[in-house]
Amino acid sequence: MNDKTHGGAPAYRAMISGHGSFAPKKTLTNDDLAKMVDTSDEWITTRTGIKVRHITKDNETTAMLATEAAKRALAEAHLDPADLELIIVATITPEMVFPSTASFVQRALKATQAWVFDLAAACSGFVYGLSIVQQFIESGRLKNALVIGAETLSKITDWTDRTSCILFGDGAGAVVLQRADDGRKGILYSAMHSDGDRWDALNCQAYGSRYPARKPLKDPNKIYMQIKGREVYQQAIRRIVQTVEDCLRACDLSIGDIRMMISHQMNARIIESASKRLKLPDEKVFINIGQYGNTSAASVPIAFDECVRTGRIKRGDIIILVAFGAGLTWGANVVEF
Repeated sequence: MNDKTHGGAPAYRAMISGHGSFAPKKTLTNDDLAKMVDTSDEWITTRTGIKVRHITKDNETTAMLATEAAKRALAEAHLDPADLELIIVATITPEMVFPSTASFVQRALKATQAWVFDLAAACSGFVYGLSIVQQFIESGRLKNALVIGAETLSKITDWTDRTSCILFGDGAGAVVLQRADDGRKGILYSAMHSDGDRWDALNCQAYGSRYPARKPLKDPNKIYMQIKGREVYQQAIRRIVQTVEDCLRACDLSIGDIRMMISHQMNARIIESASKRLKLPDEKVFINIGQYGNTSAASVPIAFDECVRTGRIKRGDIIILVAFGAGLTWGANVVEF
C-alpha cells in the first residue's frame, strides 16, 4: 500500500477524460474478398460476424492512424498535448523496428514533456496499457497520460489465405487518462494474465532475431500472421469468462451492476459465447466487429469510443473492458466511466 491510500482504496483514480478513434477511408467488403479468395459474404458473416473492414493505403502508417485517434481524444478531454506526461502505443504492427511508434506520435502531437514507449501484447495491448497507467496515476506519479491502440494488420496479412485474410482490419483508438481525486470514478480494478507456452496459437515470426531479415526464409509465409483457429476460439472464450468473473469478485460486483462489456472484437461468435456463459443480456454486450473486422489492440478503444458516442454508455456507468490475444495474453479493466 502506498502512502496515498486510505483504508485500502487509492486516493487517486485514473479517469478516462477523453476518447477518440480513427479508421482509414478505404474499405474491403466480404464481396470484395470473394473476388480474391474462395469465400462468400454468407460464409464470413456466419462464422465471424464481419461484413467490412477498413484498410490502409500504402502511404498510411500505424503512427498516422494513432496520431489521428489521439488528437480526437485530446480534443474531447480539452487537454493540451504539452501537458501529457506519458504516451503508450499498443501495437504489433509498429511504424518500424525502432524507434517506437509512440515516438512518432509524440513528435506529431508536439507532446514534448511526455516519455513514450510501445507495448506489444497483441490484442490485449490496450487493456495492458490502461493497467500500467492506472498504477502510475494511483501512486501519484502522473496526472495526464495517453493510451493508444493502433494497428495496420493488413500489412502483415496473407491475402491468399482465406482462413485468416477475412478477419483483419486497420484502425486506431485512444483515451486520455487523468488523475481524479474522486475515488468512485476511473479504473477500479485491472487483471492481466499471460501464457507463453501457447505462443504458437497466434504469431508472426519474421522478421525478428529468430528469423532475421538477412537470412532467406525457408517458409516465406512466416512474414504473415499464423493462427490456430480452433485453439484460439476455445482459449478466448475460457479466458474472457474467467477474467470477467475474477474482476467481478475482486470489485464485489454482480453482472447486474455492469452497464456494458466491451470486448476485444476478435470474432462475434466468441464474444456471444462468452457473454452467454456470463449470463450477460445482449443489451449489455457491445459488438461492432461487423464494420471493422479484428483490429487487435485498436479494437477495444475503437469500440469504447463508438459505444460512448452512440449513447450506449454514459458517465457514471460501470463497464468492463476485456481482451484476449497472442502471447497468449488476456486481461480486463473495470471502469466507472
